[in-house]
Amino acid sequence: MSDLLSLFPPGSRLAADGTLIVGGCRADDLATEFGTPVLVVAEQALRERAREYRDELTARWPDSRVVFASKAFPCTAVQRVMVEEGIGLDVAGGGEILTALKAGVDPALIVLHGNAKSDEEIALAVEHGIGLVVVDNADDVDRLEATGRSQDVLVRIIPGVTADTHAHVLTGHAGSKFGLAPPDAARLIQRIEHSPRLRMRGLHVHVGSQILDVEPFAESVAPVARLGEFEVYDLGGGLGARYTWADKPPTVAAYLDALIGAAKQHLPASAQLIIEPGRSMVCTAATTIYRVTTVKRGSITFVAVDGGMGDNLEVALFEQRFEAGIVGRFDGTPQAGMENVTVVGRHCESGDVLVDGVPLSDPKVGDLLAVPATGAYCYTMANNYNGNRRIPVVFANDGVPRLVVRRETWDDLMARDV
Repeated sequence: MSDLLSLFPPGSRLAADGTLIVGGCRADDLATEFGTPVLVVAEQALRERAREYRDELTARWPDSRVVFASKAFPCTAVQRVMVEEGIGLDVAGGGEILTALKAGVDPALIVLHGNAKSDEEIALAVEHGIGLVVVDNADDVDRLEATGRSQDVLVRIIPGVTADTHAHVLTGHAGSKFGLAPPDAARLIQRIEHSPRLRMRGLHVHVGSQILDVEPFAESVAPVARLGEFEVYDLGGGLGARYTWADKPPTVAAYLDALIGAAKQHLPASAQLIIEPGRSMVCTAATTIYRVTTVKRGSITFVAVDGGMGDNLEVALFEQRFEAGIVGRFDGTPQAGMENVTVVGRHCESGDVLVDGVPLSDPKVGDLLAVPATGAYCYTMANNYNGNRRIPVVFANDGVPRLVVRRETWDDLMARDV
């Protein structure tokens, strides 16, 4: 079970007594100071991943930039790290625009997405000088023109590529709700090129999320190229992350070798390239620490914790597999009490399962349980089901913890009542 460490943020280790250390901070100390559940981000690991993406892309295509897909972890503190590391921000709604601006990003480095942008979101984008708006439909064009302001736009293309991933996170296949089929895109491009206010800068493509093969990314480039030559090509994101023993995601280098290799083959050398990593940027930089509240042994051993689908909807929505370990007993062996269990949450749903079938070392009430690879989409989709209070986010760096998002209070839950 010491191999479980490989799924935790880079730099994680075990103390002499076997306790998990993330970002130089002991998991038991973090639980004592901030309570449980708590989402812990290893700040240095987050920064190093951003630098890896930035440097590897620039080495392959100098006129390029990385924008972080904020929806993966739209916490202002995370966005601020990206800004400090020279990364732009991809946003998918009004709230993400506002947190991005609060994080200090240059508005020119923001890319706005959305298949159903509201009048309010369009107004926010033009008011704050958002660099690029990705047009997903003709209604986006109507709304942008109605503002009376000038705006640079990209048009999102459906490349007709079906990647091997969960159906709920596929976006590049025929019939996707995102983007336009090439013939429809060509007509909208022509309209934009004749618009007195909109500037047609280029094209956008995205094939999905949690993709563990480089080929779909490379295949998406040629359909875009067939629509003509433009100044900017945003080739999306979607590279998968390592959640479990079985996951073998491509390295950033291998992913970019395939993607930029296709770009060099099909796209004009003078164009600017943009990529939008999200999940693979933040997933393994974080872990969630829970407290075991109940152990129920029978035909199945259920280990229930004080969180669940309120802080991690990935399992219920996408059937995402996670792993877990008892803090202080990662080195357990079958002879030392390893037991195959199902880790479940506290919420009133049978689907509130965190890990279905995982070996734990002698789980007991009061133990701390750590789940790695919770940096992507867990914070994003946190909710108040059963009156759940959303959990805090703590940055850990060189042994120093720093609260960046506090735990919700009971008063917070009542604050919107009128």
